[in-house]
Amino acid sequence: MKFLRNLLAAIIGCLIAFGVVFIMFIIFIGIVGSSEDTVTIKKNSVLELQLKRPISDYVGDNAMDPFAGALYEQSQGLDEILHAISVAKDDDDIKGISINNNFMMAGLAQTQAIRKALEAFKTSGKFVYTYGDFYMQKDYYLASVADSIFMNPVGALDFRGLSSEVLFFKDLQEKTGVKMEVIRHGKYKSAVEPFISNEMSEANRTQIKELIGSLWNSMLEDISKGRNIPPADLNVIADTLGGRTPEYAKETGLLDGVIFFDEYQQKLRNALNIGEDDDMNLVSLDDYVIRSNKKIVKKGADKIAVIFAQGEILYGEGGPDVIGQGIINEAIIEAKEDDKVKAIVLRVNSPGGSALTSDIIWREIELAREKKPVVVSMGNVAASGGYYIAVGADKIFAEPTTITGSIGVFGTIPNMSGLAANIGINAEQVGTNKNSVEYSLFEPMTDNFRNYVQEGIESTYNTFLQRVAQGRNISMAQADSLAQGRVWSGVDAKRMGLIDELGNLEDAIDEAANMAELGDYGLKKYPKYKSGFERFMEDLGGASAKVKQGLIEEEIGTEAYSILKQVKSVMEREGVQARMPFVLDIK
Repeated sequence: MKFLRNLLAAIIGCLIAFGVVFIMFIIFIGIVGSSEDTVTIKKNSVLELQLKRPISDYVGDNAMDPFAGALYEQSQGLDEILHAISVAKDDDDIKGISINNNFMMAGLAQTQAIRKALEAFKTSGKFVYTYGDFYMQKDYYLASVADSIFMNPVGALDFRGLSSEVLFFKDLQEKTGVKMEVIRHGKYKSAVEPFISNEMSEANRTQIKELIGSLWNSMLEDISKGRNIPPADLNVIADTLGGRTPEYAKETGLLDGVIFFDEYQQKLRNALNIGEDDDMNLVSLDDYVIRSNKKIVKKGADKIAVIFAQGEILYGEGGPDVIGQGIINEAIIEAKEDDKVKAIVLRVNSPGGSALTSDIIWREIELAREKKPVVVSMGNVAASGGYYIAVGADKIFAEPTTITGSIGVFGTIPNMSGLAANIGINAEQVGTNKNSVEYSLFEPMTDNFRNYVQEGIESTYNTFLQRVAQGRNISMAQADSLAQGRVWSGVDAKRMGLIDELGNLEDAIDEAANMAELGDYGLKKYPKYKSGFERFMEDLGGASAKVKQGLIEEEIGTEAYSILKQVKSVMEREGVQARMPFVLDIK
């Protein structure tokens, strides 16, 4: 009976495997066949900028990988979006851009970069129009670059100023008996407040207020130029919720028209000088990216390597959403040893993470810097460990809306002794030496262990300060005065000397070219991620887990699930951390 059961299981397993292979073969044939088709752009077309998916700085799809676009379309690459807009600027077939987007899933610095690209597009004399059923603040920030902004008569516009929410877990720990033991550098006060307090300290409140105030001022400056409304008046509109209805938004100058979508389409027709019965040629961003990727703007035998480091910093190989020393150092070494590569630009978009991994990457940047110029471009956030790896470069660029700094280290170690006592668990340990039992989840932390970890924290913090002092050519005392876990906007980081220039990735590339004394040059992008097919096959085993996560989120709600993920992330951290002090959710 057991034999028959095993035989049946084996037969079913084989059938499933053959079925998967057959389906993949069909998909492969279909994709390969369709890949031969070219995207045709008709004359007098409008590029429709619909940003429907989350935006990453770099997706890293291989154009020769037939599964790349079919299996993994969760995110859009910022580099591809900016390149498409740049190509469209000089494309005679494209007469204008229509932004038809709701709920943009991008960071503030990414949004600012797209906005700058659209400003450059407008210098060609082509139009940019935008329409929305509703505008969140980030959506409106992008829309404010347009020549004309339109909204649905029953739509809504959110324009109220920025805010941030920080979750505190002290009561949760006491009620559950699961506690986070916190060990930190003495001056690094705000990093662990959520675990040791139920409310925000005045010092922390002040730094967050100053941070989001600086970000808001950068947004207002851009919106003011786009809409010709003084920043002071924009603040009045925000304070009085002067854009809360479409009519109010139009009266205050935030909008140019309150119309239905079919009326907006007619305005596009008018801009194209075509009749009501003529076909309007709208080109989707995805289709245009296929065309624009075939057009190389920067050409030359000499190359500048652009290495994208995005996500949390964790020890290991790394991937599209995780910075590991594996793929990042491999990319740095490859760029360093390539004679055609004359300079390196490291794009950092990270809240930090493992201090050990940060230092390993920092060392590789130092070695590369001995052979060729290295310039850093900061994205949405380059804080703590993200700043750690950036400080090894020759020059650092950041967007005005970049969040950076947070120079500090800490350790959080879960402890379940309270829960164990409540539910009747008693743990006993046996060891061969005095310190052989290092730490137990089920016992209160000993003073000896705490002192041992504190020693490691202090050592790592001093190393971090040395890297900052060396990289920024300042004293240890000056580095310490800029540290203590304080986070800064790009504008304030420039003022404090933590970065060299305000600018985007393109500015950083231009500077790298100047430092390497290059005229014409091309770009080489790193790292090379696993192919779409490889990631698909790896994810087959994790499909069940993803389904469970989706069910949990649906059951308890998005907000509760977000809290659960934060707690889970903290519980899984290993080693000394150089990361953002908390999840800074700016709305």
